[in-house]
Amino acid sequence: MTKGVQYMLLSTFFFAFMNVCVKFLSHLPPMEVVLFRSIISLVLTYTMIRRVKVSPWGNRKPILLLRGLAGAFSLLMLYTTLQNIPLAGAVTIQYLAPIFTALLGVFIAKEKVAPWQWVFFLISFAGVLVIEGVDTRISLYYLLIGIGSAFLSGVAYTSVRKLSETEHPLVIVFYFPLVSLPLSVVFCLFDWVPVQGDDWLWLGLTGILTQLGQYFMTRAYQAEKLARVANLNYIGILYAVVLGMVFFDETFSLYAYLGIVLVLLGVALNMQYSRKLRQREAAQATA
Repeated sequence: MTKGVQYMLLSTFFFAFMNVCVKFLSHLPPMEVVLFRSIISLVLTYTMIRRVKVSPWGNRKPILLLRGLAGAFSLLMLYTTLQNIPLAGAVTIQYLAPIFTALLGVFIAKEKVAPWQWVFFLISFAGVLVIEGVDTRISLYYLLIGIGSAFLSGVAYTSVRKLSETEHPLVIVFYFPLVSLPLSVVFCLFDWVPVQGDDWLWLGLTGILTQLGQYFMTRAYQAEKLARVANLNYIGILYAVVLGMVFFDETFSLYAYLGIVLVLLGVALNMQYSRKLRQREAAQATA
């Protein structure tokens, strides 16, 4: 097992347990959880930026701010679904994000989408519809919030793709809590629930596990080619199914599991097909 694979497995593990912590905080407003996560992330990321001695402000501030806003609202919507629907269902809907990233690439980066890729997109969306249709715990309201979260994640990923050409990775990460912290403070002025007892433990773990997940994901992408480790990210859905059973006694019908498989199948096929297209284009360019 290569270092890159080990790092990615650790990353998905930490993110999976972060989701569990958020679900244990279902009695707190989602933006309140975002507030505490943002504080921890801001402190840790700024400390790391000072250590590597780079400017935290970046060069392309409008895109950095867009990345921060999209990430903040995506996180708010993700936490809302995590707190109100089964863990595996919320995580599965969030995995639509790569599809939205590809679709946004068509309009923003003028990238082409091959006919087969549209088929793969439809497979994933069909899976979401199956899950929503057979699982009465997932209402249309929370389904739309989950899809909205995935879409905004796609906006954030597309922004990161553009920013990676000019910005230090830590600066890109830093702008997320820099934007989400004041935004969450405003929300919390109108909707605040006192934090008590074990809440502090789950809030602290949410921030720490998120930072660990981001750190090991970055290390994975540095140690290995993207195509070799990106698919391992989808092990997170297996973690979500198991952890939902262990901590929250969540079970699904056979048809709901079929929906989960369809979502992952569509995304995995799209990634595999995209990799083949890139290899074909590279071969044609060198010929």
